Amino acid sequence: MPKTFDVHQEITDRIVSAIESAPEFQLPWVRSGAGSLKRPVNIASANPYNGVNVLSLWITAQAAGFASNLWGTYRQWQERGGQVRKGEKASLVVFYKRITVDEENEQASELTPGERLIARASWVFNASQVEGYEVSVDLVPSEATFDPVARAEGFATATGAQICEHGDRACYIPATDTIQMPERQRFRGTPTTTPAEGFYSTLCHELVHWSGTKHRLARDLTGRFGSEAYAIEELVAELGAAFLCSDLVITPEPRADHAAYIRCWLQVLKSDKRAVFTAASKASEAAKWLLAHDSRAADASA
Repeated sequence: MPKTFDVHQEITDRIVSAIESAPEFQLPWVRSGAGSLKRPVNIASANPYNGVNVLSLWITAQAAGFASNLWGTYRQWQERGGQVRKGEKASLVVFYKRITVDEENEQASELTPGERLIARASWVFNASQVEGYEVSVDLVPSEATFDPVARAEGFATATGAQICEHGDRACYIPATDTIQMPERQRFRGTPTTTPAEGFYSTLCHELVHWSGTKHRLARDLTGRFGSEAYAIEELVAELGAAFLCSDLVITPEPRADHAAYIRCWLQVLKSDKRAVFTAASKASEAAKWLLAHDSRAADASA
């Protein structure tokens, strides 16, 4: 008996094959020169962190995409003229306070005479989480230029999203309902994209995330994908960005860097042959919803 043709599996296999052959993904913008794997340093004392704090802050910086090695408490950043952005999460460090143990306590606890080090917790924020404090960075070389795309600029404005260009992270921040983008001067050209294409493609990715909140498209994927919902949401955002780039004529066709990004989530596609169909459907819905704002803005100005 001939094997039944499974269209979902066939299309999924083709997409997986294309993604696996894509080049390695690289950020389209320049990160801060400090680099997250330099020794973490406290902004107030200028002293490096030691011991387990080094490892803890390194791991946090890598996971969150922080490029700076400068850290400080909420108050320390305020004293330097900075302000931790609303919704940012603090990272835990441990410091030791030296105390003197009196004789009575020493006898009761059978401790040896002398001073004691008592562990205390402190909460710190990376420079990438702070507004009003600029870290010295090496941006795009002088010969690289950023040419704004009028259609894309108008589209982004028409959505009504609050977009802040600051630092070297691209993300949607649910707590403040804002999109953070690296400064556009950081974006560089690659063999497949111009600096402007990289900027707008990244912005479209974050706008798709922005569209999925409860008071917009209410895109909740946990019921369908459980613990893999985050991976599917990233697929939705990158596919949606590709759709938007095509519709806005930012690029004439889907680029290799979209496939390279999606490769990070290959395991989900391999384990669920219908995952890419769900992601593509949600991405199409988001792209149409976002573009509708642009259409309404164009009609209003006509």
